[in-house]
Amino acid sequence: MKEIIFQNRSRIRSIIRKMTGSDNEDLEQEVYIKVWQNKEGYQEKGKFSQWVSTITINLCRDFFRSKTYHQKQIEVQNKDIVLPDTSKGAEEIYDERKRQKMILKAVDELPSKLRQIIILFEFEELSYEQISKKTGLPIGTIKSRLFNARKTLSEKLKFLKGDIK
Repeated sequence: MKEIIFQNRSRIRSIIRKMTGSDNEDLEQEVYIKVWQNKEGYQEKGKFSQWVSTITINLCRDFFRSKTYHQKQIEVQNKDIVLPDTSKGAEEIYDERKRQKMILKAVDELPSKLRQIIILFEFEELSYEQISKKTGLPIGTIKSRLFNARKTLSEKLKFLKGDIK
């Protein structure tokens, strides 16, 4: 298990940071527990690191749906915190999280070959060369799939940019 943690720690932290907006050690520990509990059920249909990344992404989504998250949001809203223009800040935070959920849903709906590349590039922050080594695909194919994934996401999410009224 130590080896699994060592090999995947930075990837897990990066995904959690991107999805939640901060480091969340509890969530990170949950990922390790899930991996440990389910490692026997892992089927070698893909890379182990991708399987771990999927677990991390799913746990982040579960976190946003959890009672704990919603209670923390209520506690934060109920505290007498003096912030400039608090109503705008709360709305912006809500809107940002809502946008994140829509984006993640759109990523989930991508065909698997496009989804894999966009996750590796955008969420795991791997370079073209690293993705090529990881997937065995030529860099040209990676660039093409990344372009197509972005194009598809742009079309699905154009309402977020204000293109449709």
